[in-house]
Amino acid sequence: MSSPAVRVPEELSARVPVEQRGPGLDRDGVRMLVSHGTEVSHHAFGELPGLLRAGDLLVVNTSPTLAAAVDGRVGHARVVVHFSTRGDDGRWAVELREPDGRGTTRPRAEVAGLARARAEGTDGARADATGGPRAHGAATGVSPARAHGVEGRGCGGLAGTKVRLPGGARLVLEEPLSARGERLWWARVSGVAVPALLREHGRPIRYSYTDRDQPLSVYQTVFALPATDGTGSAEMPSAARPFTARLVAELVSRGVQFAPVTLHTGVASAESHEPPYPERFAVPEASARLINAVRAGDGRVVAVGTTAVRAVESAAGADGVVRARAGWTDLVVTPERGVRVVEGLLTGLHEPEASHLLMLEAVAGRAAIDRGYEAAVRGRYLWHEFGDVHLLLP
Repeated sequence: MSSPAVRVPEELSARVPVEQRGPGLDRDGVRMLVSHGTEVSHHAFGELPGLLRAGDLLVVNTSPTLAAAVDGRVGHARVVVHFSTRGDDGRWAVELREPDGRGTTRPRAEVAGLARARAEGTDGARADATGGPRAHGAATGVSPARAHGVEGRGCGGLAGTKVRLPGGARLVLEEPLSARGERLWWARVSGVAVPALLREHGRPIRYSYTDRDQPLSVYQTVFALPATDGTGSAEMPSAARPFTARLVAELVSRGVQFAPVTLHTGVASAESHEPPYPERFAVPEASARLINAVRAGDGRVVAVGTTAVRAVESAAGADGVVRARAGWTDLVVTPERGVRVVEGLLTGLHEPEASHLLMLEAVAGRAAIDRGYEAAVRGRYLWHEFGDVHLLLP
């Protein structure tokens, strides 16, 4: 699928959360574009209860957001480690990135050049931790990573690379997470448990279009539940951010139901051609039964966010029946595969990106997505994780 033929002006990036834009605003103060097929209408998010029906079901992701960015050093070069996903064997999938001096990071922190540094006698294990989360934006001149031989060939690391972390912890890259790309690597951390490291020294991953760092609480949704093992999402499941306890109570009072699922999101893909990486998910038995019951009746199953779509569709059989499941999913929802369970979707407004758009097209059809993107830009909707939302209904 090619991207919609629209350009998102830079000034439409949401730079701060809505509740920081003026007095009296809360998270539910965002706008909501609603698509019924190719028909588009404009609403406040607070109107959501009137757009759903008694018996409808919202599938929500309960994954908490982690303070997943930690400063470190490779040799003399500063890097930022983005902790993406915890593996079954205790390792973590990580991405190494380069600080840009503005509190965010450059799109790539290349460390393949460590081979040259080692050949010149520079051991990447010697360093102290200091440092800066995540972004677009290129540096001018020679970057510190390049100057120290840690910027290279478009991958995120080199096996054996050692990173010095705060508190005396060390991280060693071992192997790429996927044969399809080398941006994310499995790494082993010694000297401290990663959840404790993130609590003590981490900060939320941040993009350069935002104005400033925000506390972790800003990135938590009302549905987030702490995981007993300290795992969570590297980036916020942002479609759920506008929900407040008050709005949830109103939805319940009108007969709208909620089905919790969990999908721990990894770091977002930096390249449009990259397929989504495997992610850990769980669909509990009670939620599976509720989804199946709603589908057997007159209600609609509406996913809150693409993460909820991926979780539910990963637990659905070819017959459309959802069964309790937990583990890893590498499912890519495409128009060819289709959706077996989800009938509607509440999603944030994000830059056109291949796998994201394929999922939206699978749910609503290409014409609806094109019309929605055009209306969002024309209507001056705000984009990205602190921006407005798009409700796709059958």
